[in-house]
Amino acid sequence: MFSTVNRAVATIFGAVYLLVGLLGFAVTGGVGFIATEGGLLLGLFAVNPLHNIAHLLIGGALLIAGLANVRAAKTVNTVVGAAYLLLGIVGFFLVGTAANILALNTADHFLHLASALVLLGVGLGADRTVPANRTAMA
Repeated sequence: MFSTVNRAVATIFGAVYLLVGLLGFAVTGGVGFIATEGGLLLGLFAVNPLHNIAHLLIGGALLIAGLANVRAAKTVNTVVGAAYLLLGIVGFFLVGTAANILALNTADHFLHLASALVLLGVGLGADRTVPANRTAMA
């Protein structure tokens, strides 16, 4: 179904993050838009409405890139992976502060770091032989 590893990962991660963003709204009723503590998704991951919207935007970007072409998928996997790596590290220092506008908790940090490892690993390591002018669906 997928012609490259980058396209497969971007499409799958995109669909999962879109689903997570939608499901997050089921547990954030009554939670402030940028509350520093949120509802628990799956009883483990803290989310607030802003965090849900971030998941929807990231999921949409990954899904669109995965469905578009290998170059888009590699680029978005790498950029989102780098952003998640940064968020995973910085997140540990935000908990308990007013700067924690995504209502991050420890489970979120480790999930963001795991996502970063997969996305960066695939984005930087897979499909390295894509010609510069190859942007077709292959």
